[in-house]
Amino acid sequence: MTDETKKHGPDEAAEKDFAAEASAPEDAAGVEAPAEPDPIEALRAENADLRDKYLRLAAEMDNLRRRTERDVKDAKSYSVASFARDMLAVSDNLNRALEAIPAEALEAGEAGLKALAEGVEMTERSMLASLERHGVRKLDPIGEKFDPHFHQAIFEVPNPDVPSGTVVQVVQAGYVIGDRVLRPAMVGVAKGGPKAPAGEPNAAQA
Repeated sequence: MTDETKKHGPDEAAEKDFAAEASAPEDAAGVEAPAEPDPIEALRAENADLRDKYLRLAAEMDNLRRRTERDVKDAKSYSVASFARDMLAVSDNLNRALEAIPAEALEAGEAGLKALAEGVEMTERSMLASLERHGVRKLDPIGEKFDPHFHQAIFEVPNPDVPSGTVVQVVQAGYVIGDRVLRPAMVGVAKGGPKAPAGEPNAAQA
């Protein structure tokens, strides 16, 4: 019997041994206590995550705003495109009516015929002016380098005096609305001259 057992009895000695084992450091047995998470670091991580989400949402909203503004602008600019195209057909018919009037009759000074021609010409000019106020612009490609985006070649004209590929004749006028082609110009293109210099923008592109 140990001295401890003699002094306090067997039960009290056992309780002291159990308490000593419980209060012994865990690393004495080779096991480390799990580290408690740092609340400040957790808050920082959460704050960084929220900031990233906010920046992503702000960028998406900015892109949406720009896209909406562009769509509204396009809708305003090109909403009349279909109507304008129909009006160009009417303008073509008015122009054909003017061309159908014999030049001799106009030179003869027949009052009724001359007044009719002037009325048709004024109507065509007024129609084209109205279309221009809505962004429709007539192409004037004479002397420009042929551009398949704005012109449609109908025939070639042998002409060694101008660079090959230059528009020398317009069969039907072309029109653009904004930066879009409403109707390409039907043109005749020079052939046989020196090669046209590359990289020069034409008036339609400008």
